[in-house]
Amino acid sequence: AWLPNLHYPIRIGEHSQTAFGLGLMLDWARARHDAAFAALIERKAREFYLGDRSCPLRYEPSGEDFLSPCLGEADLMRRVLGGPQYSAWLKVFLPQVGARNWLPPAVVTDRSDPKLAHLDGLNLSRAWMLEGMASGLPRHDPRVAQLQAAARAHRDEALPAITGQYYEGGHWLGTFATYLTTGAGLPAKQ
Repeated sequence: AWLPNLHYPIRIGEHSQTAFGLGLMLDWARARHDAAFAALIERKAREFYLGDRSCPLRYEPSGEDFLSPCLGEADLMRRVLGGPQYSAWLKVFLPQVGARNWLPPAVVTDRSDPKLAHLDGLNLSRAWMLEGMASGLPRHDPRVAQLQAAARAHRDEALPAITGQYYEGGHWLGTFATYLTTGAGLPAKQ
């Protein structure tokens, strides 16, 4: 009931980010074979994001992000657009993919700080979103290897931080790690 009334997407790096939420809802709707709900999500995703250009990755991360606004959108749109259409859209939306040092992992300076620990979550969510983005491109596309390399760098930075030493990250990072390590939301491998 709420989604048809939402006129603008929410483009932040925390809970209420529209692209992240729509991606999870679309996965759920498809798993439940709820065609009407899936169609609504796809329509809103196209309405919100299809015309977007040159997402400013240089503005990321903010100091408390655990989601990437740019990658969240790109990962949602790979679920909505078909192969060639997604490939063309991604080229315009994130033209910087593959440029030198285009997406370094976030630096976490204090894992005992509840907000700074969010950046471990950002590295985890970026890793799974990058894997999702790669899965939406044709195998021969050179961006696949670049996205997968960036995903590995983020994964390698974040997974060792899940120790339980600090409650600030320990009570929730495991859910993000599970999503990443299980490949949840990715197309089934052939």
